Amino acid sequence: MSNVFIVLQANEDSRAIVEAIVDDNPTAIVNHQPAMVKIDVPGRLVLRRETVEEKIGRDYDLQEMQVHLISLSGHVDETEDEFTLHWND
Repeated sequence: MSNVFIVLQANEDSRAIVEAIVDDNPTAIVNHQPAMVKIDVPGRLVLRRETVEEKIGRDYDLQEMQVHLISLSGHVDETEDEFTLHWND
């Protein structure tokens, strides 16, 4: 199974996103760098709006994540409630 990944800026705003990804993806491997955070997940990464809202303490539009996005690898599926990266294996 191939990994997918997402890379976000290392800043206070993306901290809740990283925490939500880890909560929603127990197999996530987080690599903190000085200016970025890379998260690898085998097969499929799911980010749920509801989980980010729990972490951030307010309503959250998943489109806000793109302000902090540096790179990603995988096919993207987006709804109002979920952002998913996966490979069509």
